[in-house]
Amino acid sequence: MFWPMFAIALGFLGIAVLGVLAVRVFLEARRLGSQVTRATQQINTAAECLERAATGLARSGETLR
Repeated sequence: MFWPMFAIALGFLGIAVLGVLAVRVFLEARRLGSQVTRATQQINTAAECLERAATGLARSGETLR
């Protein structure tokens, strides 16, 4: 009777550990997603600034001719 109960306890413990790990993976994936979103916004802002600077530089280059 001891071994079946021990096996059931170990099975429950294994499922509990997998559940905890699944929650941790989910939280880390959400955190990574928010970091990717922030990085994308920063890249877009930098690209817009670069485009504005390039446009201004092109205009000043045209006036030198």
